[in-house]
Amino acid sequence: MAGGGVPQLLKVNVKKHECEVTVQGHLVDSGIMSAILDEIIRHNGQFKITEFVIGRTNRDASRARIWYEARTPSDLELITDALLDRGCQLPAEQTLRVKAAPKNSTAPEDFYSTTNHYTEVRLDGTWHAVSNQRMDAVIVVKGKRAFCTKLRDVCRGDRVVVGHSGIRVRPESKDRERSDFAFMTNEVSSEKKVELAVSRLGRELKSGQTRLVVVAGPVVVHTGGSDGLCKLLRKGYVSALLAGNALAVHDIEQALFGTSLGIDTKSGVPVREGHKNHMRAINAIHAAGGITRAVKSGLLKTGIMHQCVRSKVPFVLAGSLRDDGPLPETITDMNEAQEAYARHLVGATTVLMLSSMLHSIATGNMLPSWVRTLCVDINPSVVTKLMDRGSSQALGVVTDVGLFLHLLARRI
Repeated sequence: MAGGGVPQLLKVNVKKHECEVTVQGHLVDSGIMSAILDEIIRHNGQFKITEFVIGRTNRDASRARIWYEARTPSDLELITDALLDRGCQLPAEQTLRVKAAPKNSTAPEDFYSTTNHYTEVRLDGTWHAVSNQRMDAVIVVKGKRAFCTKLRDVCRGDRVVVGHSGIRVRPESKDRERSDFAFMTNEVSSEKKVELAVSRLGRELKSGQTRLVVVAGPVVVHTGGSDGLCKLLRKGYVSALLAGNALAVHDIEQALFGTSLGIDTKSGVPVREGHKNHMRAINAIHAAGGITRAVKSGLLKTGIMHQCVRSKVPFVLAGSLRDDGPLPETITDMNEAQEAYARHLVGATTVLMLSSMLHSIATGNMLPSWVRTLCVDINPSVVTKLMDRGSSQALGVVTDVGLFLHLLARRI
């Protein structure tokens, strides 16, 4: 069933509060059909499937026609809005509606809020792709260009898309031939998933066709995954490293003092006054004038941050309220940190998230749904939270991140 399903809204009878849609694509494999029906039921509607034709080969599309009704006009509107986000579209003859933003950082009240799926808008009778696709943004139109803009970046007078007319969304669909990482949806053990994920990712990295961005937390250091990540950096497989202050602090603590959180990383035994080693690490980097200068001066000779500098891999350290120090390179302005993350995610084909729930969720919010997202964490709820936030493309491997990196480093 080739191509993502794009439902088409055919007609709406306001008096009877009813509507009919058609949908085509990977209806069963991608869960499009069940998602549409769930939305109708969830909003107190009733439906009837009046046509359903299943594709006979992997390349054939399935198609269906669904009639539904609601108790009230408002319920019908809620259902229609929900189906639009699932890939439905209003009649092609309807054109896009825009209104001028009343002031900076403020959109018209009925603005359209984006999903992370591929979106098009109808301008002058032609469909145009929306650029900079991401969730929870508004669409601004300038001439024949349409692009996603964060609410805070809206300027007074911007032509902001309102309502749902003239918009169509194309959700990502799963490949029936199970290429890429579709195997992750299979009911297999966590151990088997680790082997499969390492094998597939390693093979793709060596093919040279993957632009990989890594999002990492300090657990990478605590679990002994530093060497594995360093190998990825050294061999040029990583395009950018996105992290928080803590990853760099504990990586540098390990490089300078052989500890992580005051624990000797080789013996696993607490060292005398080791609790202050991370503060000593921060102090040493400030004295050196920053991470890059610490590497060039010879102070910082090993570790993840050292390898980033040596391999010229750009990194972004986003600060938080709980940070000690922080390090000189840590960006403490959250808006600035978000912008820096977003810049390095442009063009990414795969994002590898390593035991960093908050930074992973933040990154997921910036990604379009066609970017493959692999989340490795010992806690299965991290992937669930990612998906609950809208990152439905996130695939999870429940395992120790240090073990995962060790196996991946051996594979490459």
